[in-house]
Amino acid sequence: MRYLSRRRGAAIHLLFTAKSAPAKNARTVFDEMLPLLPSRPCLAPLAHARHVLGGMRSSLFCTAAGPAAATHELSVDQQFTVVPGTDGDGPGSDVSEVAERVCRVVSSQPEPRIASALDALGVNMSPELVAEVLRNLSNAGILALAFFRWAERQQGFRYTAESFHNLIEALGKIKQFRLVWSLVEAMRCRGLLSKDTFRLIVRRYARARKVKEAVETFEKMSSFGLKADLSDYNWLIDVLSKSKQVKKAHAIFKEMKRNGRFVPDLKTYTVLMEGWGHEKDLLMLKSVYQEMLDAGIKPDVVAYGTLISSFCKSGKCDEAIKVFREMEANGCMPSPHVYCMLINGLGSEERLDEALKYFELSKASGFPMEVPTCNAVVGAYCRSSKFQHAFKMVDEMRKTGIGPNARTYDIILQYLIKSQKIEEAYNVFQRMGMEGCEPQLNTYTMMVGMFCSNERVDMALKVWKQMKEKGVLPCMHMFSSLINGLCFENRLEEACVYFQEMLDKGIRPPGQLFSNLKEALIEGGRISLAQDMALKLDTLRKTPFRG
Repeated sequence: MRYLSRRRGAAIHLLFTAKSAPAKNARTVFDEMLPLLPSRPCLAPLAHARHVLGGMRSSLFCTAAGPAAATHELSVDQQFTVVPGTDGDGPGSDVSEVAERVCRVVSSQPEPRIASALDALGVNMSPELVAEVLRNLSNAGILALAFFRWAERQQGFRYTAESFHNLIEALGKIKQFRLVWSLVEAMRCRGLLSKDTFRLIVRRYARARKVKEAVETFEKMSSFGLKADLSDYNWLIDVLSKSKQVKKAHAIFKEMKRNGRFVPDLKTYTVLMEGWGHEKDLLMLKSVYQEMLDAGIKPDVVAYGTLISSFCKSGKCDEAIKVFREMEANGCMPSPHVYCMLINGLGSEERLDEALKYFELSKASGFPMEVPTCNAVVGAYCRSSKFQHAFKMVDEMRKTGIGPNARTYDIILQYLIKSQKIEEAYNVFQRMGMEGCEPQLNTYTMMVGMFCSNERVDMALKVWKQMKEKGVLPCMHMFSSLINGLCFENRLEEACVYFQEMLDKGIRPPGQLFSNLKEALIEGGRISLAQDMALKLDTLRKTPFRG
């Protein structure tokens, strides 16, 4: 008999709440037992990280003598041969197809067997292929690193800025910043560093809420011979604002004005307005806008669009329409993006007729129809539960040759799921591939979440299998939905398998997910399994990658 069927309330807690109290006694037993665990080697999810990185220091790092000396210091088995990229699989669709095959192999093998499995695959290496695979593995830093370590030993491999950047992105997502900086040093030795490198790292620090480190990284550019200009400061303000650090961004803006090093321009004010708009702080938004006008800077279509977007996202569509009329009165022609924002905003307020009016205005303005604008119309129909009209819009997009794309289907799926139209959503999902539009990670995430929240984990696993066959790697949210769904059905061993896979990919689970899993295991009498999962998670937290 299923244990959780007798504790339905507790199971629901496992799935989707973070507020209800845990089983106090069970947790006390668990917490008291952990210190008494015998001292034994932990089964580290990163146990093979050192092996993966075994020769990286010698192959990546250069000595004080410079890149040439570093090349001579490589051991025989670490030498690589530089050949033209066209000798590999070549650019375009062929590279994408081979990259998908490689990703399927990498994601389906235990880390120790990845190298031998890739050897057996027999692909021709090229810089384009390496970059594409690393891009596809951006949500699995450990696997990206394992592939890179294998690839650099293959004939046809060449170190490129693009490959380094893709690997930095993957490792940054799992907060392996020490290793990221070792890659920066490797790039410096090979003359591959650029401002784009530091922008990647700044953005990853900002997304990780490490604002101090983000700003320090930006300032560190100069020590690598890369001098920051006004456009770089504008970018820093922008990335901090988009990472929910707009107060810090505004402080940098004020400091920039105070020290007189740079004079803020239209771009500076626009990105700062966008930041306050994301926070829905319309008072600060208007304050920055007024400060811009006082500085004698006239808004352009982008600045007006930022105001319109901010008002629409804050549920102030009437204010947005006033700005639209103001920009027309000032002789500034609205762009397709501006119409798109208004259609989105009005559609979200279920003002469908007005949204369609601006769609007609966009077509009459002489601009060709664009996918984002059409997607906004699809969303407006769905928001008003007019799904048949949405499908007609999709047909019109197809006839005119401007879509649909994965985002189009994701919008429809989002509202079908919200309306609890489960079968209809699954039918749309199945049609995507047949209609030439492959589901993306976000699509799979929605479908797995939908089935798990409706107690249909077997269907979620079916979607999961289809995703893996396509070479798409699951994200943290997908793992969370599936593990919680398995806990709900008391399939605890399977839940632990997927939790282990999550750790093996270097994805750090959110605290609530592990609390849910631990509580389910304890309530199910699986104390030793709960202890084992706790040890593995603790090891992941304490074990850095080795460079």
